[in-house]
Amino acid sequence: MGAGPNGLAAAIHLARNGIDVQVLEARDTIGGGARSGELTVPGLIHDHCSAAHPMGVGSPFWKEIDLQRHGLVWKWPEVDCAHPLDDGTAGVLYRSVDQTAAGMGPDRTRWRLAVGDLAAGFDQLAQDLLRPVINVPRHPLRLAAFGPRALLPATMMARWFRTEQARGILGGAAAHMFTRLDRPLTAALGLMFLAGGHRYGWPVAEGGSGSIIAALAAALNAHGGAITTGVTVTSRRDIPAADIVMLDLSPAAALSIYGDAMPARIKRSYQRYREGSSAFKVDFAIEGDIPWTNPDCARAGTVHLGGTFAETADTERQRAQGIMVRRPFVLVGQQYLADPSRSAGNINPIWSYAHVPFGYDGDATGAVVDQIERFAPGFRDRVIATVSKSTAELAAYNPNNIGGDIIGGANDGLQFPFRPRVALNPYATGVPGVYLCSQSTPPGAGIHGLCGYHAAASALRWLRRRRD
Repeated sequence: MGAGPNGLAAAIHLARNGIDVQVLEARDTIGGGARSGELTVPGLIHDHCSAAHPMGVGSPFWKEIDLQRHGLVWKWPEVDCAHPLDDGTAGVLYRSVDQTAAGMGPDRTRWRLAVGDLAAGFDQLAQDLLRPVINVPRHPLRLAAFGPRALLPATMMARWFRTEQARGILGGAAAHMFTRLDRPLTAALGLMFLAGGHRYGWPVAEGGSGSIIAALAAALNAHGGAITTGVTVTSRRDIPAADIVMLDLSPAAALSIYGDAMPARIKRSYQRYREGSSAFKVDFAIEGDIPWTNPDCARAGTVHLGGTFAETADTERQRAQGIMVRRPFVLVGQQYLADPSRSAGNINPIWSYAHVPFGYDGDATGAVVDQIERFAPGFRDRVIATVSKSTAELAAYNPNNIGGDIIGGANDGLQFPFRPRVALNPYATGVPGVYLCSQSTPPGAGIHGLCGYHAAASALRWLRRRRD
């Protein structure tokens, strides 16, 4: 159930292991958080949710099923990410560690020490980190070397750097976690984002993120799987008889369908599961390019607008407390720089979203425009069309986005390492043959398919035991 990246990944892994697979999707189109299409003006292709894919291009499962063979083409911008500051400077992230470090001034050596070994060993680290926390490490020495840094709050890790540019890049990457940066483990995601960028870059999919879904659908079809759209499931009566049921759904949705059949302890865990990572999305059609004050931002596929690290940490703290700040953390995507096919002549699509309090019911469009204008004076004058999606509209677009939560649950406390519950097998719902495979399971949000892959692997082990 659910034809997002994780649902399709689960379906592919089951199908290639000889299981007859039927995917049910409520919408008329497949893709979940990886759809793309026209939103503002004809001819412009916008990503509806996910944009850049540092974890996607490096996903061991995507590489294993060879999505490029099924038509996916990755495109890289000249600069992966930039983080501008009010003085006109910016932290600049290139795929090359050395090129990035060279622009860090006094932090050039510290940057190499902080992320160089993580980038070099990213594939080995990913094998241990992109799966359930409770496991036997495959690369214990690399994991042990990363551990002391991973456990730190991002606020403490930032003290390692001397310049605002290096701290800004770290803070922007850590802010993808959608939680307070003064909490333990918040350095982990920031460092892994940076290391993944150095290992694989932050590419986009040619033609839009929907191209990833098209490749997944082709891979599933090659293994004999089928997809049916326009099927709404509200109870178990709507689900055909099956040995295995995979739920690319939120814990709340899984609970509404299978709650009465779940063991009490698992039901309580799903009832306690918390959302809280809400976004307000704004897409623009602009004439020409964004007039960034810092020229490196004009070459960057992704731009983080948060000001100094201290400002980013403060706005994320207030957002977590339910306060809508005047200057929220904003992500800007300029995917057309790497993929000009998304543009129409001199009219270019701009993707952006702001971090907002959970379920925020106001209009943050002005705040997003102000943040871009802050670092690119004259931006307003180039806007031709604007389309905004509130937290409620994001939830209506994808029911998994409860309250506008686009990453499948709050990333704080024990819920960050142990989502959706503390368990050796977090994918099992306690109902025989029924597994949760959404981004609310390990390793969490991202268009990497690993939640679906690991859940399907768990389901296959159960099925084999039952048949034996």
